[in-house]
Amino acid sequence: IKYLIIIHFADSRSFSIDYKNNCFQKDGKPFQYISGSIHYSRIPREYWKDRLLKMYMTGLNAIQVYVPWNFHETVQGVFNFAGDRDLEYFLNLANQTGLLVILRPGPYICAEWEMGGLPAWLLQKPNIILRSADTEYLKPASEWLAVLLTKMRPWLYQNGGNIISVQVENEYGSYFACDYNYMRHLHTVFRLFLGEDVILFTTDGNTDKEMICGTLEGLYATIDFGTDTNITAAFIRQRRFEPKGPLVNSEFYTGWLDHWGDKHASVETVKVSKMLGEMLFMGASVNMYMFEGGTNFGYWNGADHDSRFRSVVTSYDYNAPLSEAGDPTDKLLAIRDVIKNFRDIPVGPMPPATPKFAYGFVTLQKVCKTLLISGLSLCYVNCVQYYGFMLYRTTLPRDVPEPTPLISPLNGIHDCAYVSVNGVYQGLMERDTALVMNVTGQQGDQLDILVENMGRVNFGSYINDKKGLLGNLILGNDVLTDWSIYPLDIDTAVANGWLQADQSGSAMEAGDGPMIYSGTLKSTGLAWDTFVKLNGWNKGQVWVNEVNLGRYWTQRGPQQTLYVPGPFLSATQPNNITVLELERAPSHRRILFMDRPQINFNNIFTKNV
Repeated sequence: IKYLIIIHFADSRSFSIDYKNNCFQKDGKPFQYISGSIHYSRIPREYWKDRLLKMYMTGLNAIQVYVPWNFHETVQGVFNFAGDRDLEYFLNLANQTGLLVILRPGPYICAEWEMGGLPAWLLQKPNIILRSADTEYLKPASEWLAVLLTKMRPWLYQNGGNIISVQVENEYGSYFACDYNYMRHLHTVFRLFLGEDVILFTTDGNTDKEMICGTLEGLYATIDFGTDTNITAAFIRQRRFEPKGPLVNSEFYTGWLDHWGDKHASVETVKVSKMLGEMLFMGASVNMYMFEGGTNFGYWNGADHDSRFRSVVTSYDYNAPLSEAGDPTDKLLAIRDVIKNFRDIPVGPMPPATPKFAYGFVTLQKVCKTLLISGLSLCYVNCVQYYGFMLYRTTLPRDVPEPTPLISPLNGIHDCAYVSVNGVYQGLMERDTALVMNVTGQQGDQLDILVENMGRVNFGSYINDKKGLLGNLILGNDVLTDWSIYPLDIDTAVANGWLQADQSGSAMEAGDGPMIYSGTLKSTGLAWDTFVKLNGWNKGQVWVNEVNLGRYWTQRGPQQTLYVPGPFLSATQPNNITVLELERAPSHRRILFMDRPQINFNNIFTKNV
């Protein structure tokens, strides 16, 4: 095992449940874990050690870790555990730091992550029932678990590693299927690959329905809740399903997520610290979700769908004790003061915040209309573009001299569509909220629909969230047909340098609709963290040196800046900046690199939805 360092005396190591004394036992002694959630998939590899050390110095003795299946098997049958996906390297850093691990390998994880961690390629099976005993789901899920759990077995605590418990599925009681055969199958698979000694557990929300459908004999039942909950009542509910054993809150919410158009979520520090102290005093083991949230780089953000589709913002700051950039907050200091009352915490100063730098303004030049790169990848059948953008192209079937409604009658635009006629931007359509717009033109004019995938639903009954143009579009009384479809692999175009501005100064003029802009952040001798603000821009994606920072949506908010970790920058070479603006760039075409974030600007989103 290339990273496993501490393997001596494995025969004497044990981690178990003491049902007589209602606690965990570690090496035969009572043990209470104080844990925090951290997602390696949302943090650059170069910063893993820094974040783990800050968690350790706060007084935590464990971390809780999700493993996103789609992060490691983006293409079916091709498994990637290298670089930022090197889970074993992450576990080894935690081990060296002195942190135990509570592993949450799914296969579904929620986590406000794209499709709850399930790979989008599963949806190639049109009738698949996700998170169920449907063989079309169970076969690839079992194959994934066979690969992952085989890697994880040497890292179990009793085998010399630092994994003390493993969750089976995730909040399954919140899902409509309530398929006990599915949970029994997972139980069998986990035991097959991990053995009989490791603690397997479930986590579910604080309702009877969730606990009934999410728990299974042989899996230790834990519960999750936040500061708005009566602790005693919640643990009484856990006791109805686990009469003996430790009290466990597997997700104690230190903050909450943001959707575009929401107010920035926060949870008061005093409530978090007070409730944490009360649970620890009761002897409960607690995991704080999140301890550091990190960032939904690229297209990895998830979405919710209750009354309508709501996409999760790029920042996963979560109002957590460590900020999105890994900086200690007042909430962290308050939590450390609580933990001091229950265990000795490490001696020494808290590691400081990573250095930040305001690099200033960069003026961008327009490179091309997004639609002009479509010729790179025309496809004819079974078009596959799991993330990002797809272009649908046809022609107007007749003259439409007067504004004529273009309608998505079955709400088939998933998720936003940017409409152009003969290259002239007409406007946008949006899932659930803007299903009609007017266009004009002449028979035979080229109609382009650029469809943006804004992240698949990660929670609830709508996780089979297919993307693209899913239903007919109607122009007046005409159903539009004869579509050509172009997957737009903009990330590859950026990586290959195809979208850099002509440095001769012959840049195109700005205009409406999807456009690519680029520029250069000159080297300063520093490669420190920074935050890019796109004041006056509307909505799009930003790349720095080939790395997709994620989505900005300045007009919708609340997030106004994108986090740029220092490791993404070069201290000695010019840094290439690429911006895809989907609606309209400001005339100044400037972006600003700041030394602090703005993620809580509450725009007034007055749309009646």
